[in-house]
Amino acid sequence: MDELAEQVVDAINDVSGRHEGHRAAHAKGTLVRGEFTPSGSGLTTAAHMGDVPVSVTARFSNGGGDPGIPDYAKEGRGLAVKFYLPDGSRTDIVSLSLPCFFVRTPEDFLEFTRLRRPDANTGRPDFEKLGDWMGRHPEAGPAIQAALTSDPPESYATVTYNSIHAFRWTAPDGTERWVRYRFEPEDGDRTLSEEAARELGRDYLQEEIARRDSAAFTLVVIIADGDDVNDPTVPWPSDRERVEVGRLELTGPDTERERGDDILVFDPARVTDGIDLSDDQILRFRPRAYAASVARRSGA
Repeated sequence: MDELAEQVVDAINDVSGRHEGHRAAHAKGTLVRGEFTPSGSGLTTAAHMGDVPVSVTARFSNGGGDPGIPDYAKEGRGLAVKFYLPDGSRTDIVSLSLPCFFVRTPEDFLEFTRLRRPDANTGRPDFEKLGDWMGRHPEAGPAIQAALTSDPPESYATVTYNSIHAFRWTAPDGTERWVRYRFEPEDGDRTLSEEAARELGRDYLQEEIARRDSAAFTLVVIIADGDDVNDPTVPWPSDRERVEVGRLELTGPDTERERGDDILVFDPARVTDGIDLSDDQILRFRPRAYAASVARRSGA
């Protein structure tokens, strides 16, 4: 048993409740199918970044661990994409609407999540202790501020999603670059007022994306220039070089995955030849946390 991973999943469940059959985090989501067409940028030898389109399964989600949370809630949204490669293998990109993450280590994640546990009497966490933690962890500010101040999106398809973590891309000539991913919506970033979102209903994002014939994003890589590639809490400067590396087109609900015993996991650490992980502790920990979460929702 991975004790730290189990403790992290326990802490998330203590905040959001334990919901059988659902993910510990990003519990409320919708699967869609589609295709990724690479631009042939030549920045990596990875199979899905060459010149042949590949099929994908993607999942739009809300960030919390409660599958009943309303879609207009103040939180980050997610877009996870699984690429089906020509040799039968798979690789994933996991991205968030936030500009960065809020902790650097699994231990900090555990401490912060435990502090968010609602008091049995008040139904609220101890805000004084949370404030003390924030004072000791100023790096958490940008991500938390973004989550709490963002307006509800008009659609999952009108949100920009960031990979948070950095990855090393190796080109055919051996050139290495550290990059972060960014899915930019072709429909543009569009939001609603909280009142307008509430009027659309608790599940308006899920319902709207299920009705759509298509949703398209440009995949951009942002290239590091002296940036810390191991710290997910630091947004990279806006003047960094950006390269468009492909187009993601999603064409309706995926009705084949997560049926019966099929367990679908989107893991940013699942990379392929031509792409390598950084030493980012959160990135390295994520497969362990997913394994603990999968064991619980599958009953394995």
